[in-house]
Amino acid sequence: MGVSVKRVLKTLGDDFKVIDASNHVLGRLASVIAKRLLNGEKIVVVNAEKAIITGDRDMVFKRYKEKYDRGSKEKGPYFPRHPEKIFKRTVRGMLPWKTRRGREAYRRLRVFMGVPKELEGVEFEKVDSAYFENVCKTDKYVYLEEVSRYLGFEVRT
Repeated sequence: MGVSVKRVLKTLGDDFKVIDASNHVLGRLASVIAKRLLNGEKIVVVNAEKAIITGDRDMVFKRYKEKYDRGSKEKGPYFPRHPEKIFKRTVRGMLPWKTRRGREAYRRLRVFMGVPKELEGVEFEKVDSAYFENVCKTDKYVYLEEVSRYLGFEVRT
């Protein structure tokens, strides 16, 4: 039971931009996307699991585990385990979520793991201000996919 990508993309219309998150720093890319969403753009992100979180591996895992364990199972707050949902949540944190403008901007965002076959022929955009080789000189980083697996996400085929 997968998501109907065709139906999801139909809700956006035809005038959307596709951004490939591979080798982009998660926070920097999320802030650029949030700003563009607030300006009225419709954005689709592919390869969300290949986004990079900089920092020491153990520190990153600990920080995300604390977010995931916070609250109770009944009342929340809930933090996602899926890479595409973590990505969306990161963008949501950079939007004025409690205003109508922020929620409408958030609705213009679609995030996918991998590249859906409906988007294979489309040209992907690369954000230079968030690309790992352009902005970071560190060798301490973790892929979003690794964080998701640490939180308990497993890919089912």
